[in-house]
Amino acid sequence: MMRFSKRYLVGTFLVALASSCGGGATTSATSPDGSWQAALDAVPRGDFNRIAVELDLPLFWIDDADRDKTLDPAELSVLWGDPPARESDWVAGDAFTPAFKQAYAKIVERAQKAPSFAGLSPEETRRRTAVLRELSDGRPTLVASDLRNASAEDKAVVEHVLAAARIVEKLYQKQTGILSLASQVPSGDTASKRLFYRNQGPQCEAPATKDDPDCKAVPVALSRTSGIYPPALLKDPKFCDALAARPDGRALLEPFVVVAADEEGSMRPVPYQRAFENDMHAVSRELEAAAAAISDPNEGAMQAYLNAAAKAFRDGSWFEADEAWARMNTENSKWYLRVAPDEVYFEPCNRKGGFHVSFARIDQGSREWKEKLDPIKLDMEKALADLAGPPYAARKVAFKLPDFISVIINAGDSRSAFGATVGQSLPNFGPVANEGRGRTVAMTNFYTDADSIASQRAQAASVLCASAMETYSDEQAPQLMSTVLHEAAHNLGPAADYKVNGKDDVEIFGGPLSSTLEELKAQSAALFFADWLVERKVIDAERARRAHVHELTWAFGHISRGMYDQDKKPQPYSQLSAIQVGFLIDEGVVTWNAGEKAQNGKDQGCFSMKLDAFPAATKKLMGIVAKIKGSGDKKGAEALVAKYVDAPGAYADVRKTVTERWLREPKASFVYSVRR
Repeated sequence: MMRFSKRYLVGTFLVALASSCGGGATTSATSPDGSWQAALDAVPRGDFNRIAVELDLPLFWIDDADRDKTLDPAELSVLWGDPPARESDWVAGDAFTPAFKQAYAKIVERAQKAPSFAGLSPEETRRRTAVLRELSDGRPTLVASDLRNASAEDKAVVEHVLAAARIVEKLYQKQTGILSLASQVPSGDTASKRLFYRNQGPQCEAPATKDDPDCKAVPVALSRTSGIYPPALLKDPKFCDALAARPDGRALLEPFVVVAADEEGSMRPVPYQRAFENDMHAVSRELEAAAAAISDPNEGAMQAYLNAAAKAFRDGSWFEADEAWARMNTENSKWYLRVAPDEVYFEPCNRKGGFHVSFARIDQGSREWKEKLDPIKLDMEKALADLAGPPYAARKVAFKLPDFISVIINAGDSRSAFGATVGQSLPNFGPVANEGRGRTVAMTNFYTDADSIASQRAQAASVLCASAMETYSDEQAPQLMSTVLHEAAHNLGPAADYKVNGKDDVEIFGGPLSSTLEELKAQSAALFFADWLVERKVIDAERARRAHVHELTWAFGHISRGMYDQDKKPQPYSQLSAIQVGFLIDEGVVTWNAGEKAQNGKDQGCFSMKLDAFPAATKKLMGIVAKIKGSGDKKGAEALVAKYVDAPGAYADVRKTVTERWLREPKASFVYSVRR
């Protein structure tokens, strides 16, 4: 059974997907006592959105579409969250409501005067100051969907899926063990309340604040929490290994169970549907209601999945639900929905599936890549098998290439404090996964707005030399190609049901290292296959070169997140990025030029790239990684981490420089709006 996570994550880029048009501007706002206070051009758009976060207001200024520097009703988006916010509370027709005017007055007041911590203890003052710093390190970034012209049936489906998503958020907080801490957020402390919601817990996650002991959403001491392991176990930093070593370790570490302990310390697995029974049944009811709302004969596949997922939330039949889910595709539904426990990053042992919802509309743009790669899937498998060598042998692969989707909402484990998943292959467990019958998706409605493009270019220009920036592209195409190849590679080479001497990769490498290694394999394949496709004349060389520059900046972004989280748990994407960049430096493909200024003309020292040397270097790296996975070489995997991630010296200095420059730009903090 496969127990690694297969997710292609971008954590440093930004997106806003809303379009808007100018409307009749309301010319003034009122203070809470009702007096007129300020024109609606009193606060610039960026400050408005930043302060709305600090005040925990569900508001986002989409764009100054008419360039009058004044917020118009048509330019305002009301955000999805819990409790639900209604657009009618803030905008009525083409005018703002009194509630909005009061909120705007508060935003103006905050813009003119820093928050006061008078009367608070020094400790509380430090905490609240750190919270504001944490929030400022994320730029609220809108993912907007306009369903106002949708049919009544579609609107009903959306309402029930969104209702289920709110319950899934609660389920996920129960899994992480932080739900009970929400009541500890001080009354009136809007910034801490928003941090708790955004981060799905009290912990700070921005690189600059995640290790700050004062940075937390609650004024109480924090310790490791979990809703799926007994509290006594969490005191041992190696409890995952101890569980795995028990005679009943396999049962306790199954992906869909909670580990429960009685008073004597005896442990037993409890299925999710029993451990979280009330919430599981509540999700089930909403999914059944969504299915019942469907009468369109063209949406039979969606209806079948909703009913199968509803059943799984009641009885744990996750693999049955996977079968219904795998039968959905771009031909038989306009929707993409995944509601299940899937990814394992959230928990210390990397074994348990985290509850999440990913809800989207199908984008037909994936047809180009299906036409390119479908005929050569077996050749791709053979290419990796040749690099891996014995004992691995090429196998028949039957995976589906990524569908392109336009995200409506992410919830639970899919909703991150910073960044977002841009590609995903699911499920991670069971027959559908092991037989290569799962679904792979690439999220296409990210990184397309002007703010995102400018931010990415500024980051790249701060670390790349002018010669490297000549190949840098603002287009979305390089990122999409990398995502497609990354996700396809999760199904190629040593993956899924592959075992060495009867052991799967988690048993060989351990949960965290296996996750890092699998993501390293997939991203190394994205590098390797770009040039492989050029050799086969599937794409041209310039497309591959642009993709390589994108992939290097993608790696820089993940390096800036740090190699380990607050609990010293490895961050797979950060570590694979450090390994790849370090390897490319060793191979002379990427060079640090200390005497040359970066393309922005400000920063001293920059990276140049020998793009012609990429094919040989990436083939060599792919061979190393494929051999490690194919032979179960744990020492080889640990050696890569030791050299490129943990060792002090030149590689660490490079990461420090990249991190300092990359983090000048706030990180994406996604917010969602669904107009209906």
